[in-house]
Order: sequence, then C-alpha cells, then structure tokens
Amino acid sequence: MKNSAFHYLVISVVMVTISSGQVSETAKRFVRVGTLQSHFSAYGSERAWNNSYYEGLIWPADYSYQDNAVIKRFWLSCKDFTAADGYQFSRYGLYVALNYTGISLFPMELKQTAKFASPSIYVDGENLTAIYAEAVDEIDSDQIPDRIITNVVNTSMGLTMTRKILVFSQEFHDNYFIKEFTFTNTGNTDWDEEIELSDSLRGVRIGWGTRYSCGREGTFHIGGTQTWAKHSWVTTRGEDYADHSDETLTEADGPVEWIRCGFQWAGQNSNNSFDNVGGPAVRADGRLTSPNHIGVAILHVDKSAADSGDDPNQPSFLGWQAGDTYPTVGNMRPSDELGMTQLYDFLSGNPYEGLGGSDRYDESYLASNPDPSTVHNDAGGTNIMNSYGPFDLALGESITIVEAEGANGLSREMCTTVGQRWKQAYSDPGDSGPFILPDGSETSDEDTYKNEWVYTGKDSILLTFSRAKRNFDSGYSIPLPPQPPPIFSVNSGGDRIYLDWDPSPSETEQGFAGYKIFRAVGRPDTVYEEIYDGPSGVHSFEDMTAVRGYSYYYYISSYNDGSNNTTGDTNPTGSLYSSRFYTKTKKPAYLRRVAGKSLDAIRVVPNPYYSRSKDYQYPGEPDKIMFLNIPAQCTIRIFTERGDLIEEIVHSDGSGDEAWNSISSSRQVVVSGIYLAHFEVTEDYSDPDTGEILYSKGESAVRKFVVVR
Repeated sequence: MKNSAFHYLVISVVMVTISSGQVSETAKRFVRVGTLQSHFSAYGSERAWNNSYYEGLIWPADYSYQDNAVIKRFWLSCKDFTAADGYQFSRYGLYVALNYTGISLFPMELKQTAKFASPSIYVDGENLTAIYAEAVDEIDSDQIPDRIITNVVNTSMGLTMTRKILVFSQEFHDNYFIKEFTFTNTGNTDWDEEIELSDSLRGVRIGWGTRYSCGREGTFHIGGTQTWAKHSWVTTRGEDYADHSDETLTEADGPVEWIRCGFQWAGQNSNNSFDNVGGPAVRADGRLTSPNHIGVAILHVDKSAADSGDDPNQPSFLGWQAGDTYPTVGNMRPSDELGMTQLYDFLSGNPYEGLGGSDRYDESYLASNPDPSTVHNDAGGTNIMNSYGPFDLALGESITIVEAEGANGLSREMCTTVGQRWKQAYSDPGDSGPFILPDGSETSDEDTYKNEWVYTGKDSILLTFSRAKRNFDSGYSIPLPPQPPPIFSVNSGGDRIYLDWDPSPSETEQGFAGYKIFRAVGRPDTVYEEIYDGPSGVHSFEDMTAVRGYSYYYYISSYNDGSNNTTGDTNPTGSLYSSRFYTKTKKPAYLRRVAGKSLDAIRVVPNPYYSRSKDYQYPGEPDKIMFLNIPAQCTIRIFTERGDLIEEIVHSDGSGDEAWNSISSSRQVVVSGIYLAHFEVTEDYSDPDTGEILYSKGESAVRKFVVVR
C-alpha cells in the first residue's frame, strides 16, 4: 500500500509545478552526498556521453574512474490520440532525448532541495567548498532525504512528467537513488500555461531501456567496446513478486530474490585471451576494477488513476533488449506513425525485431555465449528493458511509478586481495591454489576463484534493492545520522597539521556522541584510517604523526550512539555517521617547514630517485620529488644535463618545501638521467628572529639530482 508521506509528497509537487516556467534543456543538477553520485538532466532522462567519456552513476565515489552510466532510453506512448492540430493517430509515441526538446519535450522545472547547506571546507586558508558545490536551489530542513531533485517536463502528448530523485547519505542507504515518477494528463503540449488538449489519454505505456558500463575503470582492462557496455550481461528477478508483495522486509531478511528488478554486470570480451570477468588489471597487479553490479528495482506502480495501491502485475514487461535496436519516431509528424505503432507494440512487451526477451539473459545464454554481445550481435550491447501500462488517464488524472537505481559489489579491499591472488596464479601456470571461495570451499582454478567472488555482487545489489524497498515502505522513516560540522578547516604547520571545526547542528540532540577524523596519505581516492575519536564539545585536533614530504587528506564525521537505530527494520543497528563526502579535503595538507636560512642548505629528496623504490618514498605519489630548505620566495627551473629547460615552478607560499611530480611542462614523465635544479630568489628574505637578511632577490643556487627508471 502506498505510504501517506509519499502520497502527500507527490500530490503537492504536481499541484505546485505544473505551471512552472521553462528551463534550459541542457541544465543539470548534481548530487554528491553518498557513495553513488550522479547528475540529472532537465529534459527528463540521462544520456551519459559528455563528448569524451560516459559519465554519471559514479560508484563507489571514493575512487577515480568509477562512472557506470551509458544511456537510459525513455519512451512514452498511447493509442487513439488526437494531436493539438487535430490529426488523429492510431498510435502515438515519443522518445525522451535531448534532441527532441522543443519538438515533443518541454522542460519546465529542474531544482535541487537540500535538507541543510553543504559544509564549508578550507585547506591552508583556501576555500574548497566550490569543489563540492551541487547547485542547491533551496534549503528545506523538514525534508527527510539529504537531497531532492524535482524535474517537470511537458510533452506533445499532453502528458506531464514530474520526477523526484530522493538521495540519502545514511551509510546503509547511500548507494541508491529513489525515483518517483508521476505522469499527469495536463493537456499541456508546450512551454506556456495554455492547455491545448482536453481528451482522455488511452492505453498509456511507459518504458525504459537502460545500459551500464559496470564501470569505467574496468573498461580500460576489458576493452574499449565495454565503454558503451557491449559486454554487459542483463539479469532479472521478481518473477514471483505477486506471491510476496504483501510481505514486510527487515534487515534480518537480507537480500531477497523476489524483488522486481533488473541489473547488469560486465562479462567476457571475446577479443581477450584471458578471463576478464571483474576487469582484472592484467597488465598491473591484477586488482579487480569492474566488480560492479548496477541496475533498477521497481518499488511501486499504481494500479490505475483511481487506485494508488501497488500493482503486483507491473511492470508489464521486465527483461532485456538489444541495445541499439528499437523503433524510431522521427519528428512527431503523421509520417512517423509507422514508427509510433512499432513503439507502442514494443512497449506492450513485444521485443523489437525479436531481439529481446523476458528471460534472465545471463542464465539463458552464458553457458553457450561467454561474451553477451554474441547472442544478438547488436553493437550497442544489451539493455535492461522495463515497461508499464496500459493506463487510461482522463484530464487531470495521474499515475505514479517508483523505482530505485543502485549499485553494489565487492569492496575495494577484496578487489585487491582477490585480484592480486588471481594475477599471481595467472602469471604462474604451475600455481593451482588452493583458492578459497566465498562459501569457504576450495578450487584449483584461478578463474573460478575470481569469478565466484565477483558474483557475490548479485547478493550485494539485491541487498541494496531490499534496503531501498524497506526505506520506501517505511515512508522514508530510516534513522538519520547527525549533521556534519558546518565548517571544517585544515592548516599545515611546521611539525603538525592543525584541524578545527564548528559544532555540528546535531550536537545538542539526544544521542550525539562526538566526532571522528579519518586520514589518507598521498591521494584522496584511497583507503582512509581513523586518527581521532573525540567527544561532543571538542572542536580541534592536532595531527602530530604527519611526516615531512607526505601529502595528507582528511574528512570529519559526526556520529551518534545508535540510540535512534535499534530496530533493524530498515538497516543494521548501531551508531550512524555523517557522510564523509560532505567534508573530504581534495587539496593536500603537509608539513611546511620554515624557509631555509642558507642557499647551501637546499636538498633534493630522494636523490637519486629510483622508480623501483617508488612505493617506499612518498606513499600514493610514486613520482614525487621534494625540494627542501629552499628560499621562501623563489623560481625553480629544472634542466636536463645538456641544458634543456623542462619545467618551471613558482614557489610563493613562504615555506621551505616544494614538490615536483616528475612531469615536464610538456606533460611527459621524465626519463632516466642527470638533472639540474636552479633556484632563483625572487624576494629578499630576513631571519624572522633577528631581522638579518639571509639572501637577496636575484641570488641563486644549483643542485644536481639523478633519476633512474
């Protein structure tokens, strides 16, 4: 049964936004508060191509190159439709895509509402808040989700779509978005407020075809065609949903197979000579780069405009379709009616050109076709296909569909452990294990070992969908974490790094426990370790364990004692933490020693630089070279032994340290050889204690250093 909070939310949005004004079709809103992050477009759907790569649906957002989106095809259709110009279509249909704006799509509203303003983050006085800016349009402290994106689009069919994307940062619910779609027969076929149509819409059908790369980092190792998900498998669940639709789930139930859903995972590229499931970095350490399972679950479908109860027989079709094989609808003219008729038939559950089905694609074909693209040979890979209807909507009537889009899979740590063990055996034909499988049994085959661990992602994504359903069924009453500190500052020092923060607005609430600080070394997209756990009322910490030359990244989380999270109804019990993504610092802090007091004191570290020792020099920054005890203000010019200038660095922060990443001005990593670093003083410098001038503008020094690769 539809929850009352949800019902009120939908009705209020429809009443307020139908008369909204026009917005640019290229406008987007981004959400960056959880482990799943993405953008949403004003025209009502998302094609992920940004003229360089497919972007969006980033999971896990802690790391680089984790985009999973490729395309979400979206269609609307009906029968016996009379257009605004009086032409009568036996079947009418439209494609929700960017190039149809102003023809059949008319974006009316796109806004993002936040429960609270994003914190301000400072590193060494520089405001980094813009890095995390999300174009929040309004603050609504009464809303439950961290973010709500509201998007309204009129169509030439007179069917207005209002979609709401609900985003949570609570750690057990931050890897999915809940999408509430309300389709209302408004009769408005363009951007203005005038109502052009008054007839009922008959036999309305709604459908999506979605494809995921699973994800972008893995495509580098699986092969370029996986960039657009050519080798992604589709599988579905929930064939017996009607038998379970009245059941109430709790965390104790774990993942369940009967939830209506479809999801994808990356399969074999037949062009590879190795088993690429999981995207092992075969030319590196073997780490699994594509463990991702990502897809869509159906949480609710109205039975009719008059009955808001959940229809267990929807969607009318859930399965797969060849990715680039679908009907085209042209420019929405009478000459396009053939394509519209084909579209209506397609959304009625009849795979276009026979290249689709309601079976579990992976279970049907994996044994005979290890490469999923060879089943139908469609260059576009395979889409998850879900369609709904038919619905009859009189003027003013609505139908609501609620979906959850989520991602899950092996943790980064397990990707490293399993992938490295696989690579060890792959490189040594004599290595027959034993290899420990997820259930504790053993195998002598490294591919079986790797793949069985990757396939645990199926249970993980089903658990994600189970939690999304529990959240929805509860009326979005999941226990919430405390808010993060509104200001977080990190300042480099000579022998320590200073951290301070403003009190969380939740500090006065019952159950608030304190703050924890986590630190990463070398780079922000890596594993963080806890370095501080302090009580309420304390708002500063000095990191005394920092090492000179190392780069440090931090985040702070407020946490509670778990007294608001004891039932286990929607997620595991215990303390809850504010999201790390609110306060992560993406600029490094490091020990900044005072400027050198003599040009003779300048040092280059390490010298010589050995690439074989790069993992032991500056963690996370394998090509880093440090210049120490340098003048407070100077220009550093780096030359080859024969005198070619390859890089120039302006040092102006007043410290005695400067780093170089071994990259030349032409963006090339420097090769083995002897190099000269020339230090030219650009401002006079006096002893801070005595006032004595230690060196003057124009003075210089040279240091020789060696690079061995």
